[in-house]
Amino acid sequence: MAFKDIRAFLDFLDDRGDLRRVSAPVSADLEITEIADRTVKSGGPALLFENVKGSDTPAAINLFGTHRRTAWALGVEDVSELTDRVEALLGLVHDPPSGIGDKLRTLKDLAGIARTQPKTVRRAPCQEVVLEGSDADLGILPVLKCWPMDAGPFITLPLVISRDPESGRRNVGTYRMQVYDSRTAGMHWQTHKVGARHYRTAQEKSLDRIDVAVALGGDPVTIWTGALPLPPDVDEIAAAGFIRDQAVEMVRCKTIDLEAPAQAEYVLEGYVVPGELRTEGPFGDHTGYYSPADDYPVFHLTAITHRRDPIYPTTMVGRPPSEDFFMGTAAVRLLLPAMKLTMPEVVDVNMPAEGVFHNLVIVSIKKDYPGHARKVMHAVWGLGLLALAKAVIVVDHFVDVQDLSEVAWRVASNIDPARDVVLSEGPVDDLDHASPTPRYGSKIGIDATAKGRADGRQREWPPDVVMSDETKRLVDGRWAEYGI
Repeated sequence: MAFKDIRAFLDFLDDRGDLRRVSAPVSADLEITEIADRTVKSGGPALLFENVKGSDTPAAINLFGTHRRTAWALGVEDVSELTDRVEALLGLVHDPPSGIGDKLRTLKDLAGIARTQPKTVRRAPCQEVVLEGSDADLGILPVLKCWPMDAGPFITLPLVISRDPESGRRNVGTYRMQVYDSRTAGMHWQTHKVGARHYRTAQEKSLDRIDVAVALGGDPVTIWTGALPLPPDVDEIAAAGFIRDQAVEMVRCKTIDLEAPAQAEYVLEGYVVPGELRTEGPFGDHTGYYSPADDYPVFHLTAITHRRDPIYPTTMVGRPPSEDFFMGTAAVRLLLPAMKLTMPEVVDVNMPAEGVFHNLVIVSIKKDYPGHARKVMHAVWGLGLLALAKAVIVVDHFVDVQDLSEVAWRVASNIDPARDVVLSEGPVDDLDHASPTPRYGSKIGIDATAKGRADGRQREWPPDVVMSDETKRLVDGRWAEYGI
């Protein structure tokens, strides 16, 4: 089940009663955010605002705002189906096929991967209307101002496409963009993101500009993949094709040397000038706090292309859980097999909404030796953007890391603070407001695993209090008799 574009997904949700079309006039200035925030926090439906004041374009929001809806967006009933696919793919690398049957299956899998690589087309829905020069105006978009102290309206669900000035590899990231005026916007390339690396490389090479394309909309998998923390050299468009089991169509832009998703609703074409910075923010962020104003690169618009009847996809963040929580949880389930490839002792991982992803990582492991939990903490801090994690909690393999009540009980019961707490220092997220200096601060690791004599204990670790299986079966069989 692969959706061709955002409108096919909206029709799917409509058929299942999981979309509300709002015909009442609403304002993009705060009002849509308040409606969406109430809806996502109550587990409500996706929303399509058909009458946004001052715009002819409807706005779609909360498309990924439940676990079920995110799974549907990714073409499955449950995200675990994709986890299994990734595990099978990684198995080809980790455990090459031996018998003829395995080799045939491998050839089929590899052929499937080749079939889902990006496909360039000559004509595309996203270029049905082409606006260049003075006709290209960011004011045609119903861009939201989400929170009262926001510096202005922000484009919040863009796919920002750039190329590495050295390797030519494409990167696609979801980086917010503050609209300054009809022709310029902020480009929130945070320090540790790939887009920022492209920018720094361009500065080092003294380039005049970096071409940037900003796609709004497309198929829901591609939209979601823009926020996926993939390794820097992995093409997000290729990853989207693998996940949806169908190639993503791309089309060459009109005024810049880049390609954009052919099924997008809008494509903003433009460029960034290395060395040019402008104040961006504050912005009510996914941390639940306002990220302060800071200097970021500037996007200059050269053209807007769009469908004849476009839909503007957007999202809002704020105090968690918001829509991004459900998108991020699906990403964690998909990346778990990759974590296991480098850390085979890992059983499960949870990055709960309360930790806004980079603040808290809970890992369960099959513990084999003293110090094993500390090894895993440092391995997590060395794994891509998990380097930004402020707190890592390690528990035993039998602990359900998705049950925060159990995790809290294990932590409170199992730690001896002088022995089981690790303090370290390293990079932290640009949005972290607690560190005394920007982008660098302290971290905490907590070993909440059970300890034995091998860990240096002089007394036995107590067993968990659990009922015998025999008694459980007895009560199960007689439950109706009790009349409870």
